[in-house]
Amino acid sequence: MGKPKETTFVTQPSLPPLDDFIEYLKDIWESKILTNNGKFHQEFENQLTEFLGVEYISLFANGTLALITALQTLQITGEVITTPFSFVATTHALYWNNIRPVFCDIDPIWGNLDPAKIEALITTKTSAIMPVHVYGTPCQIEEIRKIADAYGLKVIYDAAHAFGVTINGNSILNYGDLSILSFHATKTFNTIEGGAIVCHDAETKSKIDYLKNFGFEDEVTVVMPGINAKMNELQAAYGILQLREIDKNILKRNEIAETYRRLLRGIEGIRFLEKIPDIRQNDGYFPIFIEKDYPLTRDDLYETLKKNNIYGRRYFYPLISNLPIYQKLPSATRQNLPKANKIANEVICLPIYPNLPMDYIPIITSIIKKGI
Repeated sequence: MGKPKETTFVTQPSLPPLDDFIEYLKDIWESKILTNNGKFHQEFENQLTEFLGVEYISLFANGTLALITALQTLQITGEVITTPFSFVATTHALYWNNIRPVFCDIDPIWGNLDPAKIEALITTKTSAIMPVHVYGTPCQIEEIRKIADAYGLKVIYDAAHAFGVTINGNSILNYGDLSILSFHATKTFNTIEGGAIVCHDAETKSKIDYLKNFGFEDEVTVVMPGINAKMNELQAAYGILQLREIDKNILKRNEIAETYRRLLRGIEGIRFLEKIPDIRQNDGYFPIFIEKDYPLTRDDLYETLKKNNIYGRRYFYPLISNLPIYQKLPSATRQNLPKANKIANEVICLPIYPNLPMDYIPIITSIIKKGI
């Protein structure tokens, strides 16, 4: 079937109409309020809480600062049990808070933290569990909650992939003590850069807002040692416009993902994630896993796709636990993380974004089917 007409990357950001954004920029230029909880910031927070079905949300300049601040908010110390199968920011946030990451193996199907492996890693130094809703697929939240309750641990969800994801109509962000979102340009919903913390009560929301703004209560009062992590007015205005199109964009992603599933089904050695009943998924990613029955290695297929102008991503590879800065940790051994290492060596995320031409999908899947 040939190659796509143009180079096709794993993702492409959705952008609001430029003319609409220019109108918002005119308002910002007139007010000369660029940051510090301006009107667009306040409006965006209000719209997000309603859209996502959560009680409280605090906007951030990016998701990494949100993760770092979430750990400060709950005063997490010592050790945190987390996953090696994630973007490096998950573990870096622990490092920046002088917290020791303890890597736990993952579910071999979905790639999420395996609750059955958590208890064996709990010590007197453990203060929290930080799972990731990988590819937007919800973790086993009830099992994780039971373990956390039994040992008096906090649960902070890295929900960077989980914008708009629901279980039986309830937002996945309502679970755990805190949930962290990323609005990076590569995400299903983006504000160019950006992020947020979702919490469940006004007192915690107030603490988060102090921490992200140097700890200022007023012009002369600093109540805690905060950081500068605020979202500016340009990002907030951009986000308001993005919310207008997000439902349509998610439906388009759902359609693309289902087309991939239909065309890839039956190819020996290719595994993909099936749709889960009662879960509204955002299909921010479409990972496939290259198993031993496939004629090419994962890396060979990755290079074959590139030669055909299709740039997937081995996401997440390498494992965080295999990076030099973390590989000496006792929990980072391959013996402790066999399933995580296996998945990391199998995965390729295929192109998926709302403007991906539908006629590209049969071209991509035909190249995979040929296996040459």
